[in-house]
Amino acid sequence: MITIKTAAEINRMHEAGKILAECHRQIANLIEPGITSHEIDQFVEKLLKQHGATAEQKGYKGYPYATCASVNDVICHGFPKKEKLNAGDIVTIDMVVNLNGWLADSAWSYAVGEVSEEADRLLRVTKESLYKGIEQAVAGNRIGDVSHAIQVYAESEGFSVVRDFIGHGIGQVMHEDPQVPHYGPPNKGPRIKEGMVFTIEPMLNVGTYLTKIDSDGWTARTRDGKLSAQYEHTIAITADGPIILTAQ
Repeated sequence: MITIKTAAEINRMHEAGKILAECHRQIANLIEPGITSHEIDQFVEKLLKQHGATAEQKGYKGYPYATCASVNDVICHGFPKKEKLNAGDIVTIDMVVNLNGWLADSAWSYAVGEVSEEADRLLRVTKESLYKGIEQAVAGNRIGDVSHAIQVYAESEGFSVVRDFIGHGIGQVMHEDPQVPHYGPPNKGPRIKEGMVFTIEPMLNVGTYLTKIDSDGWTARTRDGKLSAQYEHTIAITADGPIILTAQ
């Protein structure tokens, strides 16, 4: 069942989103060769505490960290590690912030130092794919219109779109209806209505969209070992169009 949020509830989620956006702004300044994703995770947890917020995914189905940190061929749900990031790596930091019971969710991919032309283009196109989807997230359209816009653009640029992980509704629970794929035909799926809040979070790969899961049961990688990137926002649907609750 899709939960429609009131304006007051969306405002509460927006406050969580502002804290999350501040985390990403700070992370952007921290990312450099030699830092570890474990250090970033600890920084985020401390910053959230300073703002009276908590990391919603810590403890979710046993997940042990405040963030997910996905490096190079890791698509999503990577564990923060104590190994140093190297120049040329790309890393996605994903988190869900809980502020007074209301949630916001956003992932962002970062270049570590100078990266290859291929990696740079992957980052650019993945981010642009996110905004192509957001443009279609207007009342009266269908979820499939969001999905289709992302797939058409990503594939036109030569990248594949991950099928196994998708966007989702969010509110006081991390995963709600509707499900928001990043691929598929237009004019399908639930009608988008004012008051809906959901994430759009395309994951694009240089090679195949097929995935595999590490033995930890969480870390999802590209099956061919090629690069992956992800950008995600939480958005609210209003009569005047979508509002990005996690805008940086």
